[in-house]
Order: sequence, then C-alpha cells, then structure tokens
Amino acid sequence: MQGFLRWLRLTAVCSLVATGCATSSRAPATGATRKPALPSARNGIPAKPKPEPETELPIQAIAHYAAGLALDLSGQSDQALDEYVESALTNPTHEPVVVEAARRCLRSRKADKAIEILLQATASPTASGALYGWLGLAYGQAGKTDLAIRANRVAIKKLPHSLPAYQNLAQIYLQNHQTNEALRVLNQAAQQPSVDAGFLVELAELYARFSKMKNLGDESVKERAVQALDRAAKLNSTNPVTLQKLADGYLDLGAFAKAEEGYSYLLKTYPQLSFLRGKLADLYIRMGRKDKAAEQLEAIVRAEPANARTLAFLGSLALEENKVEDAVRHFESALVLSPDLEHVYYELAAVKIIHRKKPEEGLALLGKARSRFKPGFAMEFYSGLAHFQLKKYGEAVKDFTSAELIARTEAPNRLTHPLYYQLGAACERNGDLEQAEKYFQKCLELDPDSADAMNYLGYMWAERGMKLEQARVLIQRAVELEPNNAAFLDSLAWVLFKLNQPKEALTYLLRAIEKSDEPDATLYDHLGDIYATLEESERAREAWQKSLSVEPNEKIKEKLAATPAPDRSQP
Repeated sequence: MQGFLRWLRLTAVCSLVATGCATSSRAPATGATRKPALPSARNGIPAKPKPEPETELPIQAIAHYAAGLALDLSGQSDQALDEYVESALTNPTHEPVVVEAARRCLRSRKADKAIEILLQATASPTASGALYGWLGLAYGQAGKTDLAIRANRVAIKKLPHSLPAYQNLAQIYLQNHQTNEALRVLNQAAQQPSVDAGFLVELAELYARFSKMKNLGDESVKERAVQALDRAAKLNSTNPVTLQKLADGYLDLGAFAKAEEGYSYLLKTYPQLSFLRGKLADLYIRMGRKDKAAEQLEAIVRAEPANARTLAFLGSLALEENKVEDAVRHFESALVLSPDLEHVYYELAAVKIIHRKKPEEGLALLGKARSRFKPGFAMEFYSGLAHFQLKKYGEAVKDFTSAELIARTEAPNRLTHPLYYQLGAACERNGDLEQAEKYFQKCLELDPDSADAMNYLGYMWAERGMKLEQARVLIQRAVELEPNNAAFLDSLAWVLFKLNQPKEALTYLLRAIEKSDEPDATLYDHLGDIYATLEESERAREAWQKSLSVEPNEKIKEKLAATPAPDRSQP
C-alpha cells in the first residue's frame, strides 16, 4: 500500500507539472513553502500585486496536492481537503487546483476558507472571470451579499459570454427579494451579442424558471424565454444536446409546435435515440393528441418489445380513449414481462371490474397482487368494488374501511368523496343505515355538489319513509344539477309520492322514463304504484307488467294479483 501511495504522489507530481505548474511562479532557492503575503483586498476584491521576479517551481504545492489525492483514495476526505487548501495557498496562480480546493471548501460549508484561497488567486491581474465567479459563490455562502454582488459583476465583465455569473447574481438578488434587479441581470445577459446557442438555451431556462415564480410570473418573462429560444434556433446548432434542450424549453413553455418540430428533427437525424419518442409522446399527450402519442409509444415497443413500462403506458392511453380490449392486451403483456409493476395490477383490475363487469376476474388479479405486495389503498379499494358488484356487501364494507384506514395513515390525499360515497353505498346495502348516512354526509362535506351523494342519501331516506322533507331538498338539488338524469328524476318522483303528492310525482316519473336509455324495472314499478294511488288500475297493471318483462319480481306479481283487471263486460 505504501508503495502504491508513493507511486500516486509521483504520478500527481508529473501530472501537475505537465498541466501547467511549470508556468507558475517559482519558489525562492531558500525553499520557502508559501508565497510572500499579497496586498490586502479592498472592498472584497484584491488589489493588484507588484510584479515578482521569476522563482523556482513550487514543489511543495505539488506535494500537498499529491497528498490530498492519496488521502482521498483512503477515504480521509477531511484531511484531503486540508492538503488541497495548502496546495492552493502555496501556489494560488494554478487555477485548476484553486478551483478544486474552493469547490471542496464550499461543499463542506467552509466558505471563509474558500474566500481566503480565492482572494489570493484573484490578486493576479490576469485572474480569470471564472475565479471571480467562484469568489462570488463563496461570498454568497458566507452571507456577504454586497461582496458577492461585486465579485459576480467582475466575473460578468471578464466573461460576458458565460452564463453562470449572471445566474449567480440573479439568484442573489432573488434571495434578497430584489426581483427587478434579478430580471435586469437576465436582460443584461440577453443583450449580449455573438453568444452561442447553448448560452441562449440556458438563459431561456432561467427566464422560464422566473416565469413560474409567484412575484415574477407574468407573460412578459415567459415571452423573453421564448425569444431567447428563437434566437438559439436561428443559430442552427448541430449539437444534439443543445437541440434537445431547445425542444425541451419550447415544451416547458407551451410552444408545442416548435417543440414538435425540434423533437421530430432530432429523431430523424438520430433515429437510434428512442427516448426522443418518449419526449414526443409526452408532447402529444399535453396537446391532447393521444393517437399520435400512442403511435410513438408503439414504435418504442416495436424497437424494444420487452419494454414493459411503455406497454403499461399504452394501456393507460388506450383506456382513456375507451379502447378497453387494447388496454387489457397492453396491461396483460406488461405484467407478463414485468410481474413487479404493481400499479398495472390495479389498472387492469379496474378495467375488469368497472368496464368488463367481471368482478371475479378482478378479484383473482388482486389476489395475485396481494401475494406480492403489502396491502395498499388501491388493492383494498378495488377489492371493495368487486365485492360490491358481487353483492357481498359485508366484504365490500371491510375492504373500503381498510382502504380508508390505509389512506389515513399513509396517503391522506386519498380520503376523497368517491371513497366515502362507496363506503356509504356499501353500508346502506349491508343494512347499516346509520353508518351509511355518516359516510354520505362526509362525502358531501368534501364535495358539496356531489349530486350522486345527494340522490343516494335522499332516496335511502325516501325508500324507508324517513326524513322526507330533508330527502326532498337533497334530491331536488341533485335534479337541478343534472336535470336529465333519469335516476334523479325517479328519486324525486318517489319522495313526492311518499309525501302524498302522487300527481306531482307522476310528472317527474314520466320524465324519468323518457330520459332513461333502456327499460328500467324500478321505474315501471314506481309508475305502477303511483297509478294505483291515483286509482288508475289499468295503467298500474300495465306498468307493473312492463317491470316484470324487464326483471322478474315476486312482490310485483303480488301487486298484480291484488289489483284485478277492470271488468270490460259492463257497458
């Protein structure tokens, strides 16, 4: 090990000599290890030193750097930092070592030490703008705002076509709530002539970031970002990274046509970069062109047939387009390729339960998920939907209650009105009216305009002859929100019937039948009851017979038997 470290030090010495230490100021023949003290800094910016006679190569600086490398390799980062600092202070004219030492100091939150190094380095009249930029960063970390501003302005003056100093200066102004000054800095950068496309694209990113800030989020800032991107586009860069950033910038700013043009050009030029198809798919989704998005994703799958995530994404897109069979095919293929894609189990289960009306298949799939993953909200919620469809209402209540408990402890954002609506419906079907009412009220607290919850709760009361006036108010509000909803119209007719207002009830029930997409046994049953109350027995029997033609029901048969047909033999 010791031999390796000696070799490392020798290698580092050779490397530093080769990369520029030979051009550094030479140490005195007496063997001094540190340069004579430099003139003191004025206002945080060092004064220019007097020219010094050429001295010998500062071997000590190289030795400190080599020692730092060795300590780094042995995991002693703190001691390594000390050696890098000594190397920079011993020879502050060697910029690569100075920058590395300053960077490490700032990363270790030792801003004062970074400032000490950088002040010595920037004392030279030939100090670069990059060094002043690092000095600005160090002053900023130390909380010395005025000095940070001054150092960054020197950096901009020395390097007007380099963006980092503009960015650092704008950030300082933002942190001090000087938003107008921050924008002036970006505008100053935008006014620089002869900058390259990379500069303009990064400037646009800064403008875009500013446009999303609360105090700066106006359209003019966004327009400046687009203008910077347009300038960059006119430079016809051939750098693929710059071109991608250009298209990304247009996408972020909502200039979709220009983003599409950029991604399409890149894909044509570099067809092997399949991730660009993902970018285009994202763009088309934002544009609402889901068919074009699907084309890009299908092309990815053709090139990478084992790409399970892309197949899953295709399934989601197909489902949004109501292409249920395509969605099932993509989801099932994704799970074959990658059985650990948990969310796909739940998306596919939802399709089977909600769209295909096959709750047994949904439960079987959720059982596979349960064997692989810990219980989660989606697992319990979709199990509840499946059990509800199977009329296993007790099981449904357990599942939905479990989903609510998981949401309370792990994901409060899932405690939504649809969850409480399902809980209320399951409790009502399970005969627990008190709990059902509680959950429907909770649903309405979260969404006061939930017409479904108003209707369900109102109808639950009306069906049992409870709280009829409250029920009427709730259902009337639901009908106002959805005046052509056949179920709501039926509920209003039924609560009016329960309030001994059969004539008013008949009006709404006839409207409900008119608005119904298909014959409904319950509607005709209610119509028969209303006609019977109005002593129109023939029409009552006709309505009940229509109900039985849709769905057999013993209670309706009993009503028919108890209501004799009119005697047509009498004149």
